[in-house]
This record gives sequence, C-alpha cells and structure tokens, in this order.
Amino acid sequence: MRIAQQVCPKQQIAEKIACIAAIADQLPGVVVIHNIKNDLTVEYMSERGLQQIGVTLEELQEMGPDFHSRFFNPIESAEYIPKLVHGLLERNDEDEILSFFQQVRFHEQAEWMLHLSTIKIFMRDEDGQPLLTITFAVAVDPMHHVTSKVNRIIEENTFLRQHYQQFASLGTREREVLKHVALGKSSVEIAQEMYISEKTVNTHRRNLKIKLDAHSSFDLSQYARAFDLI
Repeated sequence: MRIAQQVCPKQQIAEKIACIAAIADQLPGVVVIHNIKNDLTVEYMSERGLQQIGVTLEELQEMGPDFHSRFFNPIESAEYIPKLVHGLLERNDEDEILSFFQQVRFHEQAEWMLHLSTIKIFMRDEDGQPLLTITFAVAVDPMHHVTSKVNRIIEENTFLRQHYQQFASLGTREREVLKHVALGKSSVEIAQEMYISEKTVNTHRRNLKIKLDAHSSFDLSQYARAFDLI
C-alpha cells in the first residue's frame, strides 16, 4: 500500500503564491498576500508594488505588521484592519470579497496616493481556518474627478469617527437645529419652521457650540455633513 507524501504548510504556501506570481506583473494593479497566522505579515507583493514603495520582498517580510503603519495612512489602518480583515476572517466565507479605499505613500513621496482595494481569503489551513488573504489594489488617478469626491468621503468618515461621542450627546431638537444652521438659516427662520421661539433656537445654538466645541458655522456644518443631516 502506497502512503501519500505529506506536503508541509510552507511548501503549500509557496506553491499557492507561485500561481499568482506567474501572472501578477501582467495585472493592472498590485497584488499583496498576507499571512494571517503570522500577524498579517506580507508573504508576497507583486513587483509593481515593491517598486512603488521602494523595498524588497525580503525587507517587507521582515517588517511584519509594521508594514501597515509605515506605508498606509495610520488613521485608516487602525480602522480598516480590525473591521474589515478581522471581520472577514471571523466569517470565513469562501465567496466574500470586501472593497475599501486606502491611502498609500509611495517611495520618497510626500502625498498620499488613493487606492481602491479588494480583499478575500486566499488559502486555508488543514482545519479549514483562514491562513492567507489576497488583496488587489488599484491606484485612483489623481487627475480624475472621482478622486476629489472620494477624498471628501474619506475626510467625512474620519471626522465622524473622531467626533462621534460629541454628536451622540445631542438631543433630537438640537440635531434638528444643527441641520437648519448648516443650511444657512437664521434663528427667525428656524423658529418658524420648528414652531418654537427665537430665544429657544438661540439657546440651542449656544448649546451646540459648547457640546461640539464648535467656533463657527463651518465647524457646525462639518458635523451636519459627516452625520448625514444635510
């Protein structure tokens, strides 16, 4: 009776990555493969990506999880890694693909370059648990009109995360007043629309500035936009 030869995990990983590496440089984007069991260390990145960030694959592998904080916007990294990656791994759905925007800093470049990325589970271990993830990232042309719109969404999402507690402290009436203020209405107009006195409106306006630490109408409008009041 012939006993099948057991393949070690490292060899299986190498063979799986080799299938992607064979065509990765022909794709219009960057391929990144992370090892989940090793703190999301990068196992593989296509040559285009390595050239853009100015490191070798060996250097990238030695960085371990520091890869994220070194090349990606730290505020976004703290958000999308636990929410997207960890959520994806917990669900362990073979067909699930997640998409997200992220800002990457290329080699010797001061500005962030916006990317649209998609990620899915790429390989599982012998127990059926996620072992590798694969991400495909495409740079968004900075000259394209979509870029400025996406950047505004990212800025609003960042503002929302940083100021959620302040906004959560507002009552229903205060939020309604905030909406009208952000639309540029006067206290008289707001009072008429809400069927309350002008004095009450002004009290709400003062309370809004205190609770939100807002010093101008622009500060208030940021809250209204980020929390979808307007």
